[in-house]
Amino acid sequence: MASRKRRSPVLFTAAALGAVALARTAVRALRRIDLRGRVVVITGGSRGLGLLLAEEFGRLGARVAIAARDAEALDRAAQRLRARGVEVHAEARDLGDRAAAEAFIDGVARAFGRIDVLVNNAGVIQVAPMRDLRVEELEEAMRSNHWSAVYTTLRALPHLDEQGRAARIVNVVSIGGRVAVPHLLGYNASKFAMMGFSESIQAELSHGGARGPRVTTVIPGPMRTGSIYNAEFGGSRQREFGWFGLASSIPIATIDARRAARRVVAAAREGRAEVKLGLSAHLLSWAHGVAPQTTARLMGWLNALLPPARGGAGTTRGRDLRAPLQSSVLLRLSNEAARRNNEAPPEAAR
Repeated sequence: MASRKRRSPVLFTAAALGAVALARTAVRALRRIDLRGRVVVITGGSRGLGLLLAEEFGRLGARVAIAARDAEALDRAAQRLRARGVEVHAEARDLGDRAAAEAFIDGVARAFGRIDVLVNNAGVIQVAPMRDLRVEELEEAMRSNHWSAVYTTLRALPHLDEQGRAARIVNVVSIGGRVAVPHLLGYNASKFAMMGFSESIQAELSHGGARGPRVTTVIPGPMRTGSIYNAEFGGSRQREFGWFGLASSIPIATIDARRAARRVVAAAREGRAEVKLGLSAHLLSWAHGVAPQTTARLMGWLNALLPPARGGAGTTRGRDLRAPLQSSVLLRLSNEAARRNNEAPPEAAR
């Protein structure tokens, strides 16, 4: 008798948890949109995660519009998408410029007649001690990572409003928007700004009876996209490339970019408020939420292990470096991802 009484709360809790899980699955299924014929706009869509997102949205029947600054990379991406049967509109634009961002959105609306989903993915990564970065490079990080998202979102909003709750805004932020990783000052600051922007528009558009587009904030940890060759490195450039390259290549600590793209598209279709990608994103978000000062101290200890500042200025893209590690087996996964994802690694890494 006593044993049955002890089991009752356990069974009740299990049943309650099961009911919650079923209810959540049912709600997601009701919110899920059919992408066939819808128009998806992806900034930074020429390579890496942006290109993989374009492929995944296209695979599910969406028409896709992509923009990027590198015209050659954009052309390769557009050809690749068309070869897969995706209807694509591509424009070479610097979306950190307000006029260019607004012209891109207007061009998509003219080309397709509507906009259903906006994915803000464009951005730059600068890896260097803060004393080796110029103000101009910090301004560029804000322009490319944060302001590009603001410009495209505000211009696209009237088109998205026409689709109501079936519209989506997806902001690809970063764990760097929750935890300030050393030697990523401009990236962190711009992603913190983007996090605030994303959560603010989510509050106004998606909650409290609002009938506007659903907003999804994406928080990736380190991802194997091959982006190390388009990141910018300052200070002790080869050493900065080395630690960042290794951190972007470790299998357990990083997430495969194609898998990440599938999860982002699934979250967008279901209108989820937030999705974290990778073990690092979950652990660091939890640690910062529970013990922010301890997390900050840990980042300080990490900084002590990284290359010291050299007092120089300026950055160099990873593809333009000739760091010995580029052809190392330690970067095999990143090099393979770079080749797959149109990141164009240097010849030494091929």
